[in-house]
Amino acid sequence: MSVLLIIPAFNEEASIENVVDNIKNNFPQYDYVIINDGSKDRTSEICHKNGYNIIDLPVNLGLAGAFQTGMKYAYQNKYDYAIQFDADGQHRAEYIEKMYKEIVKGYDVVIGSRFVTEKKPFSARMIGNRLISLAIKITTGKIITDPTSGMRLFGRNVMQEFAYNINYGPEPDTISFLIKKGVKISEVQVSMDEREAGESYLNFTKSILYMLRMMLSILIMQNFRERPVKK
Repeated sequence: MSVLLIIPAFNEEASIENVVDNIKNNFPQYDYVIINDGSKDRTSEICHKNGYNIIDLPVNLGLAGAFQTGMKYAYQNKYDYAIQFDADGQHRAEYIEKMYKEIVKGYDVVIGSRFVTEKKPFSARMIGNRLISLAIKITTGKIITDPTSGMRLFGRNVMQEFAYNINYGPEPDTISFLIKKGVKISEVQVSMDEREAGESYLNFTKSILYMLRMMLSILIMQNFRERPVKK
């Protein structure tokens, strides 16, 4: 089993060292690559100083572009699995083995979910999460308990699609689209920490706009989308 942790990073100077050192010291069985998404702070400098495996993007491409860069790296270097892993300290590498044990049962994607066995709180923060789950259920018939989770393990059979198709962002609408097209997706229970430092790019206004965009995409736009033929 070869697993690559794809770590998109934008202005994560305060947390990137702890995140990568934890992987290197406690989970040496996994490889990693940091995709520095045009950071304006010392993220790149810290990574190079420590000899981390890093790809520096010359400009900020956003999460989708950074993630696609990582998936291309994983595919071209013949990894069996790639996992989306946050640079802010929220994701725990200890759950990767659990996710791997699930994906080898025949799944294509496994989501690290906070709500498989834990109850989803009734809070303003979770409104968007609940509505996106509902939209996916309406359009696919499948319940995804934590569609906004950014911790996802991908098998090689879908890695190529994410690596070479511009419309494959690491977002809930792509998950919904893939379910419609027959891709097998599962979830396993994980716990996540609060970000170690910095602020999320999703403030209240951006969170509302993000939720509306995801709902529109899942309920309407995905109906006009075709899955590309693999080369």
